[in-house]
Amino acid sequence: MISVGLLLLAWELYATYSGIRPTTLPAPSRVFEQALLNRQALADNAIPTIGATLLGFACSLSAAFVLSMMVDFFQPLRRALFPVLIVSQTLPLVAIAPLVVLWFGFGLAPKIMLVALVTFFPMLVALVEGYESTEAEIGQMLRAMGAGRWRIFVLARLPSALPYFFAGLRISITYAVVGAIFAEYAGAAKGLGIYMLNAKNNFRPDLVLAAVGVSAALTLVLFGLTVLLQRLAMPWERAGKETAGKGAWR
Repeated sequence: MISVGLLLLAWELYATYSGIRPTTLPAPSRVFEQALLNRQALADNAIPTIGATLLGFACSLSAAFVLSMMVDFFQPLRRALFPVLIVSQTLPLVAIAPLVVLWFGFGLAPKIMLVALVTFFPMLVALVEGYESTEAEIGQMLRAMGAGRWRIFVLARLPSALPYFFAGLRISITYAVVGAIFAEYAGAAKGLGIYMLNAKNNFRPDLVLAAVGVSAALTLVLFGLTVLLQRLAMPWERAGKETAGKGAWR
């Protein structure tokens, strides 16, 4: 927080005393002032972006979980699908977004698809790597006790994958809002992306930066929710860290 405060202070001093025009680089105080004056417009445009982000991320999460299970149960599927999925991640979003909008229209569908496209792969890879991190002895013990493959997956492989999954989830959630904004840039009636585009065309960098600040705040909130969800889903991890900390203190 101190580093962010120092950066904002340096920005404010430079924008105020360097003689640079506000239409080129507005000071943070001006950006904040304009954000307050235009808070209703920012809120109205943030709602569609949030909706597209959450729906796209939910679809991405569901697809990643289902496909990761299929890959874990059928190993040849991994060799067949992963090259295609890797290629899909090399596609530049700035180029693919207009095409998706052209093919599927200006509604919600292309935004959901683009959010899913940029967030799907990190979660899939994290889950697959997490399954493979399961200790072989645990699986052997469960098999000796008569557990089938599905029961081994639920009792051993899925819990082992949770730390990997949440690491992938934190990476993906930072891309989700960006994906939604890119989709709106390509074509939308409302949203932070179209708000930024209109502000840029009207030579209002202060409003562009205000919208950027809102999108950054949304990303931080979503990131914080994933951290909270991990603590709720894995209470033993926090207990283990606290125990280790007490042992080290002694």
